[in-house]
Amino acid sequence: MKALILEQNAKERSLIQHVLEKIGHEAILGVDMEQAWQMIEKGEARFIIADGDADDFKKSNLIGRARVAKIMPVYFLVVTAGEGDQADADDNLHKPLFASELKARIMIGQRFLALGESLSKARQQLENLALYDSLTGLMNRIAFFRSAQGELERARRSSSPLSMIAIDIDRFKSLNATHGVEMGDEVLRIVGQTIREKSRPYDCIGRWTGDEFVIALPGVIGADAEKITERIIKGIDSTSVTLKNDSVIVGVSAGIVSASRISASTEAEPLIEQARQAMMRAKEAGGDQVYLTYI
Repeated sequence: MKALILEQNAKERSLIQHVLEKIGHEAILGVDMEQAWQMIEKGEARFIIADGDADDFKKSNLIGRARVAKIMPVYFLVVTAGEGDQADADDNLHKPLFASELKARIMIGQRFLALGESLSKARQQLENLALYDSLTGLMNRIAFFRSAQGELERARRSSSPLSMIAIDIDRFKSLNATHGVEMGDEVLRIVGQTIREKSRPYDCIGRWTGDEFVIALPGVIGADAEKITERIIKGIDSTSVTLKNDSVIVGVSAGIVSASRISASTEAEPLIEQARQAMMRAKEAGGDQVYLTYI
């Protein structure tokens, strides 16, 4: 662990450095308060041992800035010569410093940071679960809708076109009934993977509902959107899904709605519904094809 020492007294600073290095940590010395803040902000220093009596530390309000910015996890061990504690510090230690007590406080802080990292990772995992479809790994309906709204806003500001694609697996209910739900799930996973592989890296892709997928294509309309969709369909059509000695050939239908200009009244949900209606027209025409419409 890297520890940032903000102690003006040379003797105290030397002791802190010695204790840190003896238990295997790296001590960072010789920075002013603005440099210290930059290191904290960038995540380069997450354990700070500071002289709470120093005027520059008091004026810098490092702890308050870190708390307001919600930079976590950051641990502040404040050392003071007086009896009072700094309320917003994670821990307070009073001078004179003794190596054994300092070591114990550092180890407590280290455990706090480790716990904070674990909690941050757990929180990130929960956020990912809330945003992504567990079967396909694509954005779920809520996350896609939010991302699509963002794409619309960017297209509106830049006066750029946008297309929305809806893709549905042909005869999926029959496939589920004949080959089982497990095969159906494998088909959904493979189709989602193929859509991702055949789309552009920055396209917004989600699983809308059941066996329906949606894609927002910024900067693309008409024939270009149709080419991208046909590339996706061709990739899926050439795929045979096999599970436990059982195989199925998958086909999909797609609908596209293209908007050459995104106005202030253009919303994501009506665009998605229009793409789904176009997709239903493709299915009604026999499936395994694309239907394009303009607005």
